[in-house]
Amino acid sequence: MSGTERSPIPAAKPVIDEVDIEAAVRVLRSGMVVQGPEVKAFEEEFAPLAGAAHCVAVNSGTSALHLSLLALGLGPGDEVIVPSFTFAASANAVRLVGAEPVFVDIQRGSFNLDPAAVEAAVGPRTAAIMAVHLYGLPADLPALLAVAGRHGLAVVEDAAQAHGAAVDGRPVGAWGQAGCFSFYPTKNMHSLEGGMVSTDDADLARMLRLLRNQGMEQRYANEVVGTNTRMTDVAAAIGRTQLERLGGWTEQRRRNAAALDAGLADVPGVVVPPVPDGYRHVYHQYTIRVGEDRDGVSQRLGERGIGNAVYYPTPVHRLRPFLLDGAPDPRWDLPETERAAREALSLPVHPSLGEDDLARIVEAVAESVGVRA
Repeated sequence: MSGTERSPIPAAKPVIDEVDIEAAVRVLRSGMVVQGPEVKAFEEEFAPLAGAAHCVAVNSGTSALHLSLLALGLGPGDEVIVPSFTFAASANAVRLVGAEPVFVDIQRGSFNLDPAAVEAAVGPRTAAIMAVHLYGLPADLPALLAVAGRHGLAVVEDAAQAHGAAVDGRPVGAWGQAGCFSFYPTKNMHSLEGGMVSTDDADLARMLRLLRNQGMEQRYANEVVGTNTRMTDVAAAIGRTQLERLGGWTEQRRRNAAALDAGLADVPGVVVPPVPDGYRHVYHQYTIRVGEDRDGVSQRLGERGIGNAVYYPTPVHRLRPFLLDGAPDPRWDLPETERAAREALSLPVHPSLGEDDLARIVEAVAESVGVRA
């Protein structure tokens, strides 16, 4: 049979098993469904994965970023260095607290912040660096923390795609003042929807708990102006069952990525994702570079039944909310970001793939790259 006659291989496949359903039903029957014992247990169980003393659960990864910046005291007059090659939530959170994002370029290999570009972008209003661990590969945390240390800057890790990733054995979420995780259904683990902030700072953790709950620790004893960004116990219960299986899923993703590496290494026109020594990539996405015909390759893969996705075709600094007088701000000269937006293509790597699926992906990529319609 041809590739189009076989079942399509989806780009992503969220897992919702009976164990997740049973956990949700158990909480619903308990009658305690918001900010209860399941949330507390989930926070405690997630903390070792993030290598942090404290974890604070919230209702989304975006809320994790937003509340982290608020808790650190960032606001109008401050600037936060962020990549433009990322999901808009990274920069949205900066704007939501009244600060301004300063977009800097990425490294060609990693798709993550270029520490030299970060150093060059530090100015008198710079207050923080947002280190995004894109696709599951940690940013260059040792270099970024060195820049932050020289200039007295906070570091917020956007680890929405990097549950369990690490550098030299130290997990993401344990490097900066705050690590922010997402539990959206397409992530490596999920809670239907949700987020988590990790930190070693007890005072910061307490402020995060105030901010997520209308500014109060005790009912009607409001201490600060807060939000309603609590996680439900239903979400936490599902997060706990997902967390139990995350280790196995991650190792399967890494095995799948190794098979794709081996199969695609010698395909002309394909650059497989490099992983620096000492870095643990958890492959939220397996993202290759295929040159200027990326959109054509994507279409041909789809015709062969291979799901794929383009993250992110429009860099954040070119999105409408971040334009200056209707055009990209001329301050942002980001050639590697623009190149990645033209060339990057993500292939299936999820743990539901079998050996035949991986072979089909490799074959389809080899057939699709270099072909001109």
